[in-house]
Amino acid sequence: MEIRFSPNRSSDADTLAYAVKSDGLAQLSTVPGLEATAALARFAGECGASVESFAEVDGAARRVVLVGIGAGNDAEMERAGAALAARLLTSGARHAAVSFEAAGLASAAGIARFAFGAKLRGWRIERYRTRMPEKQKRTLERVDLVTGIDASAEWAHLSELAEGVMFTRELVSEPANVLYPESFVERCRPLEALGVTFTVLDETRMAELGMGALLGVAQGSARKPRLLAMEWNGTGDADAKPVVLVGKGVTFDTGGISIKPAAGMEDMKWDMGGAGAVAGTMRALAGRKAKARVVGICGLVENMPDGNAQRPGDIVTSLSGQTIEVLNTDAEGRLVLCDAISWAQATYKPEILIDLATLTGAMIVSLGHEYAGLFSNDDGLAEQLTAAGQKAGDPLWRFPLGDAYDKLIDSPIADMKNIGGRFAGSITAAQFIKRFVEDGVKWAHLDIAGMVWAEKPGAVWDRGATGYGVRLLDRFIADTAEG
Repeated sequence: MEIRFSPNRSSDADTLAYAVKSDGLAQLSTVPGLEATAALARFAGECGASVESFAEVDGAARRVVLVGIGAGNDAEMERAGAALAARLLTSGARHAAVSFEAAGLASAAGIARFAFGAKLRGWRIERYRTRMPEKQKRTLERVDLVTGIDASAEWAHLSELAEGVMFTRELVSEPANVLYPESFVERCRPLEALGVTFTVLDETRMAELGMGALLGVAQGSARKPRLLAMEWNGTGDADAKPVVLVGKGVTFDTGGISIKPAAGMEDMKWDMGGAGAVAGTMRALAGRKAKARVVGICGLVENMPDGNAQRPGDIVTSLSGQTIEVLNTDAEGRLVLCDAISWAQATYKPEILIDLATLTGAMIVSLGHEYAGLFSNDDGLAEQLTAAGQKAGDPLWRFPLGDAYDKLIDSPIADMKNIGGRFAGSITAAQFIKRFVEDGVKWAHLDIAGMVWAEKPGAVWDRGATGYGVRLLDRFIADTAEG
């Protein structure tokens, strides 16, 4: 769906939309018929509410839509743009022109956020649907925002951010027979044209380095594992300290020998949501030429139960040299992350390291689908991430860490075990990862298990992949790493 900004309405627009504040209904009198339409529909300009009618305008029948923007703040503008896109996407409308005259707006940021919401809500994956009913097919091709306000600077950032979010959604949506470790790397290759540099480790190189934890997860699959590092440096300083992002990339998770129930296992194609968010963030940062040095690392494996698969009770040696008793092969994400994190620290010497993972079902039990869980060894970093999440619309809720939880993963025959028992499952998983974080590194672990996929439409996404994490990380980088 194309977004354009124009000071005048194009004559070929088949849909005329008017943004309306909750206290701006009187201004509808400037356009004949709109005030009466709003009154009949009991429309009060509430954020996301809309009213649709038809009228003859300039000699042609046109769809007329009122869309509420509430008080008109940036967050409400984003939701209103998304609501309009959702209403028009399959309506038969092809070209919508949105007027902000009745709303009395004078904010470039607000106009850009309206466009951002429309762009995000207009995304959906359709490549595998060959026989869609006519009324389910997308019709909306273009949205013009009719305003004399210059929002080009704000839109330059947000349009690239939208591309990053949509790239993440694409990766998360793909089935596991299409997206697996090797093809994930190739899907990311176009980022090289934006200035992102790539380092890819194959299974041979990882074995030489001693990544026994990651390779143990992958050994049951015919799909070969990969470790992908993508670096963007917009600082002009090759020695600038990077912010390192690490994503869990289990492209399909059967649970291995500790196999999952069949019902719902198809959802495990999105167990690479952390890696997807990292890739989308790198796309957004490179696209908008962020003035920061950021490295995105994706640990990519498939967890399958063949005759060579890792068994419960096996002991593996991680890259750090620490040994792990694998009591449950379905607690595999932490095994991938620990080696990826160790390699990241040895290679890039970061001061800040953030990992993202669809790590535990316990997180969904705790927070549902409203927040991702946040764990950190640094209060300042936790506060910065929480603030970034609030601004971006990717909310976080902080959980505790502590020695009492750490003791739950001690093993009698190895340095640790990969599960800690029935209780505090998300916390013991975080405690496991923390054992691989070096002294002096500010670290945060984001358990995003409940956020990467939605069973019903949300404010700026349809049912399916949400793109969670990209807006959060982009905002965090903008607030803390860019001058």
